[in-house]
Amino acid sequence: MRALDFWKTVTMDRSDLLERFMALLTDHGIRYCVVGGQAVNAYVEPVVSLDLDLVVAVDQVASLESLLAKQFRVERFPHRLNVSLPDSDLRVQIQTDERYAAFVDRAVPRDVLGVSMRIARLEDVLSGKVWAAQDPARRASKRQKDLADIARLLEAYPELRPWIPPDVLSRLA
Repeated sequence: MRALDFWKTVTMDRSDLLERFMALLTDHGIRYCVVGGQAVNAYVEPVVSLDLDLVVAVDQVASLESLLAKQFRVERFPHRLNVSLPDSDLRVQIQTDERYAAFVDRAVPRDVLGVSMRIARLEDVLSGKVWAAQDPARRASKRQKDLADIARLLEAYPELRPWIPPDVLSRLA
């Protein structure tokens, strides 16, 4: 089984949400980068997730939201847009928190589970995970996953340890 087939099976993506979403970004020249757990998966051994978190260039968010609304279900939240389709458990989440804006221009092409995407550079992925782990508004289980992702990155890239604030380091197993 190919990695993409596995991902589509796990996310039960029978509506081809991933392919359709990525094609829309490409066809309309939308500048983006993947962040979050799938970005971690681009740098270390992957773990399964139903989420695909990404950031879009600030000047393209409004036009992207309009384009998405024509083909997908789009829900707006304070710091993200959620994109979905019936017959898919894949959760595309477009982060709109301004701290992520600079990530887009520094992104690099990499594969995530068999799909070539623009991925935030390693240091940016780590920064995003630290922000998430420190966010008291996030569910405790999500913060634990963020800590696990930070630990996975540090195992593969121990030179990044100085980037981790002491309060986060003290919470790592």
